[in-house]
Amino acid sequence: MLRTLLAPRMLGLHLLAIGVLVSFILLGRWQLGVFEDSGKPTATTDPGPVAVETLSKVGAQIDGTSVGRRVTVSGSYDAARQLLVADRKPDVSAPGGNVARGQGYWVLTPIRLTDGTLMPTVRGWVAEAGDPGVTVPPGQVTVSGRLRAPQNTDSVQRRAEGVPAGQVQTVSTAELINLWRGEKVRNGFVVAQTPGLTPVKVPPPVTGGTLTWRNLAYAANWWIFAGFAVFMWFHFVRDAVRSSKSPEPEAVLEG
Repeated sequence: MLRTLLAPRMLGLHLLAIGVLVSFILLGRWQLGVFEDSGKPTATTDPGPVAVETLSKVGAQIDGTSVGRRVTVSGSYDAARQLLVADRKPDVSAPGGNVARGQGYWVLTPIRLTDGTLMPTVRGWVAEAGDPGVTVPPGQVTVSGRLRAPQNTDSVQRRAEGVPAGQVQTVSTAELINLWRGEKVRNGFVVAQTPGLTPVKVPPPVTGGTLTWRNLAYAANWWIFAGFAVFMWFHFVRDAVRSSKSPEPEAVLEG
């Protein structure tokens, strides 16, 4: 049997079977990778800034394609309604090259637009609640930033003792409406970059990928072909072994 398996003709069959098996497995893995990558979100073109009023409305959901868009907000800061969003880590290095460490706060200051509505705006990050950068600039301002969807109040672990007055743990439109009673609050919030505060990172808009199930089927087909190649190899080897054990016709006649 061993002599039959190691015959030159059978060695060629073994090498061919190994090559086909490895190729089919790799082709299946490649198609599986294409399938997995198709479901990943991809960055879209980053259009120019637009007025925040065109994307954020009062009492209306923010369209998914608007999240991350660059916007401009014009109006005046409402210092009396400024809040600090607690338990926030810095996203980027502080000005001057010093890396801010530890927990801190987002400075959330609403901008009152010309129509009287409030646009929640995160001006930046500070390490301490008493940081001088928390002071609200007076007068009319125009800031640029990116629009973000409101945060879910269940997205963070709430402190058992709560937060001090003037602080919140999420930027939730529903929560802000309760805190700023009597005001019309636009949905979502803008993350801007203002002097004296550490910028807060905002990713550009992305689109969700669509799974290409066809590639998953291709991967399964290649692996089925690999299994069929193993079956055919076994079939040829079995026949060769059986033939080697069968008596020669001359030997049967002599017997």
